[in-house]
Amino acid sequence: MNAQQPISSLMSARTWTIGLDDPVQTVEAFLADKGLTWAPVVGANGVVLGVISSADILQFHAQKGDAGKVLAWQLCTYKPICVSPDTPIASVAKSMVDNRIHHVVVTDRGSICGVVSSLDFVKTFI
Repeated sequence: MNAQQPISSLMSARTWTIGLDDPVQTVEAFLADKGLTWAPVVGANGVVLGVISSADILQFHAQKGDAGKVLAWQLCTYKPICVSPDTPIASVAKSMVDNRIHHVVVTDRGSICGVVSSLDFVKTFI
C-alpha cells in the first residue's frame, strides 16, 4: 500500500446507513443482519451526522438502557470525520490516530460514497 494512494482504494464502497430516529433495538438488529460493526447515522436529507458502533451498543447495554426507547441520535458519536475519496491514505490514518477513532466516512459532494474502519487498514497486511 502506498501512503499517497487515495482512500477510495481502501474504502468499502457498499454502505448502509442508520436513521436518526431508529431505536437502538432496530439499529442492533440491523447491524447484526448486515454483518456490520458500525454505520453512519444520517438525517432525513442524507447528511452524515454521526456514527454508531457495536461498541456504543455494548456500552449502552452495560448501562441497562431501554433499547426500544433510546434513538440512534441519542447514542451516536456526533460529527464524524468525513473525507473526500481522493484524500491520501496516510492523511486518513493520521487523522484516525490523532482523534483516537476507528471509523471514517468518505463523502463526495455531500453524499456518502464509502466507509473506512481501522480494520480496513489491518486487512491490507493479511
